[in-house]
Amino acid sequence: QVQLVESGGGLVQAGGSLRLSCAASGRTFGTVNMCWFRQAPGKEREFQAGISWTGITYYADSVKGRFTISRDNAKNTVYLQMNSLKPEDTAVYYCAVARGSVVAAVKGYDYWGQGTQVTVSS
Repeated sequence: QVQLVESGGGLVQAGGSLRLSCAASGRTFGTVNMCWFRQAPGKEREFQAGISWTGITYYADSVKGRFTISRDNAKNTVYLQMNSLKPEDTAVYYCAVARGSVVAAVKGYDYWGQGTQVTVSS
């Protein structure tokens, strides 16, 4: 079993920044691939960024150049630095543990956090 707890969401104006954190417990964190997804009201959950256990990163086209995913294995934590935020970034953000490789499909993930709300005002 893995427990994931996200934090760092909130309300921010367009153009602002937030850093999300996802603290993991219950499994050897340093050997798992991690991702961030988001889900806006009425929409499906979408892949945003992923990071392999070796540190290779992957991004959705919509966030390349604005979001940065990173991990601190000593703290069992993965981060999502979000800059130049837009109103369309408003969503609940979830971290997840990949079943295998980093993939964009929701079904590729075994464990999910409870989510943290990000709201970007215009």
